[in-house]
Amino acid sequence: MSEETSYEDLPFDELRHRAFQVAEHHLDIGFFTDLFSHMPGMVAIEGEGGDLGSVGGTFIETVRAVREMFGSAEIDPTTEELLRARFATYLRERG
Repeated sequence: MSEETSYEDLPFDELRHRAFQVAEHHLDIGFFTDLFSHMPGMVAIEGEGGDLGSVGGTFIETVRAVREMFGSAEIDPTTEELLRARFATYLRERG
């Protein structure tokens, strides 16, 4: 990434795609499970007595679940900004 262009300037879907690629390459299941805690649906489940710590399964199942969540959910602007910052930080740390 050039000094003139920051990760935050990328379209959201491209930034997400890059972060997912890096996380998959590093087999970073913590990154994917952390994303669940930032999604409004999971926050609602936690508020109703759900357990975010129970997100599990294989690495592949977790990645598929996160991809499905992002593919089917409309992300509100506040959540998108939070995720954009999370993706950009992750890429700076791992990229």
